[in-house]
Amino acid sequence: MNQTIEAIKKEVGKVIVGHEHLVDAMLIALLCEGHLLVEGVPGLAKTTAVNALAKSLGLEFKRVQFTPDLLPSDITGTEIYDPKNAEFKIKRGPVFTNLLLADEINRAPAKVQSALLEVMQEKQVTIADETHRVERPFLVLATQNPVEQEGTYRLPEAQLDRFMLKVDVGYNTIEEEFEIVNRVAAKGFEESVQAAGKEEISAMQKELSNIHVDDAVQKYMLKLIFATRFPSRYGLSEMAEYIEFGASPRASIDLYRASRAVALIHGKDYVSPVDIAEVLHDVLRHRIILNYKAEAAGVSSDRVIEEIQKAVPLP
Repeated sequence: MNQTIEAIKKEVGKVIVGHEHLVDAMLIALLCEGHLLVEGVPGLAKTTAVNALAKSLGLEFKRVQFTPDLLPSDITGTEIYDPKNAEFKIKRGPVFTNLLLADEINRAPAKVQSALLEVMQEKQVTIADETHRVERPFLVLATQNPVEQEGTYRLPEAQLDRFMLKVDVGYNTIEEEFEIVNRVAAKGFEESVQAAGKEEISAMQKELSNIHVDDAVQKYMLKLIFATRFPSRYGLSEMAEYIEFGASPRASIDLYRASRAVALIHGKDYVSPVDIAEVLHDVLRHRIILNYKAEAAGVSSDRVIEEIQKAVPLP
């Protein structure tokens, strides 16, 4: 399994320099059949990374640029009339794919964003009175631009909770950017080729169930989640005044699954607290709802998670 993952990473690495955490997050979401929300300034190769992953796995890839005038049917599809046969037919939208890139998802209003909720949760789409299942594997990768606020719509908490992980993508290091410039100046980037297929993805997904999670480690995960809901019980009275709502039960499930995927990617057959720490921020940062006091004090959800990690003892 580890050889397959390394081969996939190698092919993605032909196009993407650095951003190993983003590549790992995409693989984790794919293995766990979850979804990924990526936030970062323009030009950090977020779209390129998804395209490279699709090519390295031989999967179908579609991209939707979210705009204020987008309609829900532009994503899911609609019913159209065929005058030749005098009947209505279903025209499927771009959501019927393996990897769907929802680019700048916060630029579309809530009714368009909510069009993705059913397919993200149930892996199916209802058009007219017919329900259509999407082909597996299925992964929604949505991007957000944190710079501009004009013409954007905040994602509802119910939709944020559907994303398994939220990754903040920063700038490359000076060495990585040196490599990027050199590649562009020399001959451009190599083309990714297929390193694995749907059979390998399915085998890795089944392998997740063989990753052992000790009861003590599982209870440690739950304590981390419960500390977001009842911080005072864990000696975090200072943080309690900043938290409006803690993480949902879906966060417990996603942390459990994501930790298993991290262990698999690292070639292990068990989950350790190190694996949990690797994905804890990505699982929780969009699920902890902070109040106005936190905003005024400059306290972020990442800061809250750091304090929780310090407060909850390791197993």
